[in-house]
Amino acid sequence: MTIKEVRNNPEIQAMVLWANQMLASLGYTEHGPRHTGHVSTAAAEILRKLSYDDATVELAAIAGWVHDVGNCVNRKNHGLSGSCILFSVLRDAGMPIADVLEVIAAVGNHEEETGFPVTPIAAAVILADKSDAHRTRVRKDKDYDPTDIHDRVNYAIRENQLLVDERNHVIRYEVWMEATSSVMEFLQIYFSRMEMSEKAAEALGCRYQLKINGMLINSFSREALSGLPTPPA
Repeated sequence: MTIKEVRNNPEIQAMVLWANQMLASLGYTEHGPRHTGHVSTAAAEILRKLSYDDATVELAAIAGWVHDVGNCVNRKNHGLSGSCILFSVLRDAGMPIADVLEVIAAVGNHEEETGFPVTPIAAAVILADKSDAHRTRVRKDKDYDPTDIHDRVNYAIRENQLLVDERNHVIRYEVWMEATSSVMEFLQIYFSRMEMSEKAAEALGCRYQLKINGMLINSFSREALSGLPTPPA
């Protein structure tokens, strides 16, 4: 099954749109086709640049597209809900069981509260999902609320990019923010997501770097610890 077939599946289309509508009613940023499209494309590109085979890249694109459908049930544990829903939907659509298991494992592990990069596809979806902070996520169907930290942080981000340096085994997330928000506020929202991204990059054999306005934020290197002297007792 291809990403095109999944995107054209009427049941999946309905779930993606309904999930986004449910989150709109709760005041969350955009989680519809723009977000799922970003995650689908970015997850596939990560694995492509790391030389994974075409079938794995395609499954990453599929998992990225459907990763948030569990929000059509409830925001809490939406990764787990989504994986349960998708099992029967994807099987009924004709996806082989081995591929279904890859997709639901990635979907069920993309939340920072309960997830872990258990497979390369899961790791790629995590990295792609957590890299979508941008002003286009502020909903156009409601007024921008400067008192809402999520609106304020996302609207301040005028540009971002997720880069894969396959030669040096580095995955770098670069963000450029305007002064209407701050790095501190970004970290208030995204700190646990950036921690999860570090783990996901490590699962792919890479180091994760976060740069905001040209400054490397997570300069800590685990490898450097081996060269540090032992503290005195």
